[in-house]
Parts: sequence; structure tokens; C-alpha cells
Amino acid sequence: MKTLVIQFIKQGGTSGEQTVCPSVVKEIEIYPFGMGFVFHDVERVAHKEAVENAWRFMEKMLEKGKYDILVLDELNVVLHLGLFPVKRVVEFLYKKDSTLHVIITGRGAPSEIVELADIVTEMKQIKHIFNSGVKSAIGIDY
Repeated sequence: MKTLVIQFIKQGGTSGEQTVCPSVVKEIEIYPFGMGFVFHDVERVAHKEAVENAWRFMEKMLEKGKYDILVLDELNVVLHLGLFPVKRVVEFLYKKDSTLHVIITGRGAPSEIVELADIVTEMKQIKHIFNSGVKSAIGIDY
């Protein structure tokens, strides 16, 4: 299935899926637009601009090509932090082609998104070795 992945937080070349997916599965297109984690209020304007650019790019890609799956990676985090209006996402979900499957990832999904979803999954860490001081490992944690 032809898949479009828009990454709202992750930066280019830094995630496992950016490294592995395109070389293994040719039907997956991944476009990172993020600036990394949001730590300070000063960065919010730049993050908002990056999110807006990602959203506009996604709309153009959907106009140009036929995709079966759209993954909006970490969009729930973006919405939770107030970096993009939930209303625009809801409007998009109502207007999208009925054959397009949309997957929205990230913690803190707004109730409006949860209500529209067909499936909602919550993944949570129960235990992780880095809590005992071990550094995160390439290929395991990122």
C-alpha cells in the first residue's frame, strides 16, 4: 500500500524509520519536518512554522498523488502542545477521500480526534533500562 508519512517532530535522518523504511519498502515516503523536541516557549514560533509547512506539504502531496495510507507522526503531541489547531485536523478528516486510511500518532490525543477515530491505541512504558542510568541505544530506542 502506498504510504505517505509526515513527521511533525522528528528531524531529518535521525529516526530508525527514516533510515530503514525507504530502503526496505519502496511504497513508503517519509518526510521529516520537525525541529526535535519542544523545550522552550521561545522555540514555539519556529515549531509552529515547521508544523504549518508540514501540513501544507501534506496537502500538496495528497493532491498530486494517490496514497492508501497517511501517517501523521506525532501530530497528537503537536495538537496537545497547541502548535496547530485541532479544528483544521478535524476538518481535514471529514473532507478526506474515504479510501485514505489516516494514522495519527503521539501522546495526548485531543478528545475531538479520539471521537473521530476508528481505532485508538495507547502504548505506555512499564519499565525501561534507561531509568536505571543506562543510555538509550541506537536501533532500540531511536
